[in-house]
Amino acid sequence: MSEQAPNQARVIPLRPIPARAAGDRPSAARPGITTPPAVRPVADRPAGSPPPKEPLWRDLVGDVLRRERLAQERTLKDVADAARISMPYLSEVERGRKEASSEVLAAAAQALGLGLGDLLARAQGELVRLTSRTSAATRRATSSSYDGLCLAA
Repeated sequence: MSEQAPNQARVIPLRPIPARAAGDRPSAARPGITTPPAVRPVADRPAGSPPPKEPLWRDLVGDVLRRERLAQERTLKDVADAARISMPYLSEVERGRKEASSEVLAAAAQALGLGLGDLLARAQGELVRLTSRTSAATRRATSSSYDGLCLAA
């Protein structure tokens, strides 16, 4: 049987976990788990400050949808009607509160005159822009050369 407590999620790291150095201690909150290298202080941020948060995909996509809708000077109701989705749901998607399906995203993008690929490419561009500031610091803090992106639904 597993030694894991019944209400705890099992964490499977995407990057190889480097061997613990002599000064590393397991986390008090989660015994057996050491602080990953990316969370340790680096020269670009003061010691003790929290690590920069990775933006969520739903936030990025919602921002792109809202920005495009406002650039076209269209109302939420107009776009929701054209996409055949409810106005409250589109609002929640734009605010990053809901994880929309690919069908909903395609309908919203089409209502704005975009393809699904265009919407996702713009969101990916935002992700690169937002994370490029911290990527140099993160690369210095990690010893792994792996630089991949993993999306899971």
